[in-house]
Amino acid sequence: MTITHFDAVLLFSLFASIVFGITQRTEPRMMIRFGAFCFVLFVLGTVLGSWLMWLVKH
Repeated sequence: MTITHFDAVLLFSLFASIVFGITQRTEPRMMIRFGAFCFVLFVLGTVLGSWLMWLVKH
């Protein structure tokens, strides 16, 4: 089984967002919302960063 870089980003984002949601909020509803927010920020940040690196290279 091979894993692509994007799959690795999604896995890291998922696990880090779960940890951030649990450790940074006290109410279960807010944990889920904050975890989802962190997940989106991780993925968008990675996509934007990769485009920025592509622009620098070209």
